[in-house]
Amino acid sequence: MARKTKSEPEPENTEKRIVVCATFSRERILTENSDSARELFNTSRYGSLLDDGRVQLSLLEALYLLEKGKIEVIEGKKKKLGVQDFIKRSTKLEPNFWIRYCVFKDIRNRGYIIKTALKFGADFRVYDRGVKPGEDHARWIVYPVHEGSTLTWYEFAAKNRVAHSTKKRLLIGIVDGEGDVTYYEIRWLRP
Repeated sequence: MARKTKSEPEPENTEKRIVVCATFSRERILTENSDSARELFNTSRYGSLLDDGRVQLSLLEALYLLEKGKIEVIEGKKKKLGVQDFIKRSTKLEPNFWIRYCVFKDIRNRGYIIKTALKFGADFRVYDRGVKPGEDHARWIVYPVHEGSTLTWYEFAAKNRVAHSTKKRLLIGIVDGEGDVTYYEIRWLRP
């Protein structure tokens, strides 16, 4: 019987985290063609799946995944973008980017899937927990606003009409100076 003279270290839990490589090109974020990239789409519905196997992410989705360490973003000739550089670049492309991102991040952190809602005339559409786009309809449309901004009654009524006509609930996400979000749900009532 062989005797151990030195204690052998026990194997550590070395679960390898896979980071998906993505490129920032002309207002678009495109992932590599890999199983890991498609897994981001299949499990949590990040981005949209392209015919060539890559996933196209919105700026908001890409920043969220970059902060979570799930992707790395390359721009130009192998210049890796950090979070702050990504935010600066995105803010130049979308002036309301940070306010929109605060709402996007808060809703994603709460376990909901959030997608753009341009065809509804809103910023976002949000699906109930456990529901993926394509399986059922979104439950809410969301308009992010900064706490210091104002809406006229006509703008407010227009947003409410869009929600009512698309059979969704209207959420106004108000972002304060610290990036915290408070939601107000607005519905039509019949007296």
